[in-house]
Amino acid sequence: MKRCSVANRLALAPAALAIFAFAAAASAEPIADLTAAAKKEGQLNVIALPRDWCGYGGIIDGFEAKYGITVNEARPEAASEDQIEAIKAGIWAGTERPDVIDIGISFAPQAKRDGLLQPYKVSTWDTIPDAVKDADGHWYGDYYGVLVFEINADLVKSLPQDWADLARPEYRGSIALAGNLSSNQALLGVYAAGLSVTDRNVEEAARQGLEFFAELNRSGNFLPVIGNTDSLVEGRTPILIRWEYLALADRDQFGGKTRIEIVRPRTGVVAGVYAQAISAFAPHPNAARLWMEHLYSDATQIAWLRDHCEPIRLQDLASRGVVPVDWQKKLPLERDGAASDPAFPSIEEQERAREVIIKGWDAIVGVAIECVPPEPDLGPMSFNTIGTCQTPIPQ
Repeated sequence: MKRCSVANRLALAPAALAIFAFAAAASAEPIADLTAAAKKEGQLNVIALPRDWCGYGGIIDGFEAKYGITVNEARPEAASEDQIEAIKAGIWAGTERPDVIDIGISFAPQAKRDGLLQPYKVSTWDTIPDAVKDADGHWYGDYYGVLVFEINADLVKSLPQDWADLARPEYRGSIALAGNLSSNQALLGVYAAGLSVTDRNVEEAARQGLEFFAELNRSGNFLPVIGNTDSLVEGRTPILIRWEYLALADRDQFGGKTRIEIVRPRTGVVAGVYAQAISAFAPHPNAARLWMEHLYSDATQIAWLRDHCEPIRLQDLASRGVVPVDWQKKLPLERDGAASDPAFPSIEEQERAREVIIKGWDAIVGVAIECVPPEPDLGPMSFNTIGTCQTPIPQ
């Protein structure tokens, strides 16, 4: 299948994602007034932003240095559902609610319907594709990537090339999801497997994805733990189903130490869009708005690209010649011409899939996903603690 160009690739998302229409939203304030108000607040509460996720460490540090605002970072491992619960809970990590959240886009419409988000349109609003933003500004896409197989090639000699390959006996005790079932990453991993099995039948993908993982579990190939960088490098989860930008960051970090190979499956390639939103109960609302301006600026959008994430404003950046030529090779969706073009599930498709997968996992797959316990003498792992990480199944 023909690959997409930089200029037209984002057109796939508007064609596939649903558009929601609501009441008028707040527009971007004059930046000087907003900056002054944000500096007066002096703090920003963020959640679920690992510093090695899309280069967030540098983005956060740059915001603090530029504006003199302290960023309070909590629960970097939190999933999309956890972030929404943090808004509802009123307290998080012993302090106040988060000001902003970064969630899988399928979680955003319900959060708006529940009154958990407040509208704000950044100054670059018009350059965000319509189909990946709420018309009123309650949420908007920020970046996306595709799901791949991240492989410790020091241990796995024959690399799987597609989802069906994961069932081979040689991968017994090797395959893990890099997230629990409340995470967009894991949910879309199951959905992607189902798309491969059904030849892109979106109506059957979620159910067939569950059947696929049930068979992996029965054969002993599936490890019911949340895999991460540590468990991959240490060989406890040598094959991870993970976002490409995280896998590429691992490959950059461990080059020369651990041989990490990244395989985009030939079928069932799924792009996952993440979305930013401001909490309706933000304790620092002006700092939250200034953070949004920071994230949707040219500089930060390009910073995301530098760290292997596909920024949502890429089409605009490319059309204006803002993307450095030598960074074109960093575009995740330009690699491996043998793989199929990615699918951009609509919000409705993702919501249906999430319900089927979360409600059906126990009955069909029949195993709880747990955190990986640390190896003896290694100390606590960076993102996980001992215990069961399976999110409760909603009634």
